Amino acid sequence: MSAELIQEKISELKKLILEAGIESPAELELLETKVRASSKTELTWKQVELARHPDRPYSLDYINRIFDNFTELHGDRAYGDDAAIVGGLAFLDGRPVTVIANQKGRTLKENMLRNHGMAHPEGYRKALRLAKQAEKFQRPIITFVDTSGAYPGLGAEERGIGEAIARNLKEFSQLKTPIVCIIIGEGGSGGALGICVGDKVYMLENAINSVISPEGCASILLRDAARAKDAAAMLKITSADILAFNVINGRIKEAPGGAHTDPDATAALIKETLVKDLADLQSRSPSVLVGYRNQKIRKIGHWNEG
Repeated sequence: MSAELIQEKISELKKLILEAGIESPAELELLETKVRASSKTELTWKQVELARHPDRPYSLDYINRIFDNFTELHGDRAYGDDAAIVGGLAFLDGRPVTVIANQKGRTLKENMLRNHGMAHPEGYRKALRLAKQAEKFQRPIITFVDTSGAYPGLGAEERGIGEAIARNLKEFSQLKTPIVCIIIGEGGSGGALGICVGDKVYMLENAINSVISPEGCASILLRDAARAKDAAAMLKITSADILAFNVINGRIKEAPGGAHTDPDATAALIKETLVKDLADLQSRSPSVLVGYRNQKIRKIGHWNEG
């Protein structure tokens, strides 16, 4: 029996108890609380599944729908080119912009090339190179975030994955050009943060954002990887949760059933948001942009007791 049906039966029972003038038993209240928690868990997991749906549009799907004349640029000028992060120049309604994005693959061959969207240090250094170039030529930066995290392999550690992400956090916070970030699927840990520091940060309705995957959290904290659904609910990783914490500026609607059911409609809504925000952000002086951006970042995580 589903949580919704159980809740319906509890409501009917409470109504009968009320009509009979009997005090509602504590056990019934406890059961109702457990059912609500179970319903929240199922809804959260449904969103996790939509964020990971194999047909969900990836960054290049949106880039090709939203921008004109996208020209990809390659390499970090230090080690190599990481296909898990794509970036380059494009036009948004005639406005020159720099686009940086995580990119997953659909086929086995593509996923081997793009490492399932998990970037190495050279990917983040490529992103920073393009961001600095955008700042030099006064182009706005738009990032699309979709990764389960940075690649945790030996080679990535040897080449300084932690330093690369940390440097991006510092440098992106100080860039004197507008930055708008869109989390389109998974926003996983520091791997997502490496290209997700901006003046405006949005999530698609069914995207998720977390410091760790539900499976990882369940294994470490709950000692049982099978309890990933419970961990997902505890982590509060949905776009509604993240917005309630004021970590993002807003949510972008998706087509019913998820973005994969109508990628064109979702892309149109993203484009509408980008055009509106860039018109506003580009009217501000660079020093004001940086000041507000840093103020916004420092407010994240503040907690007032009582």
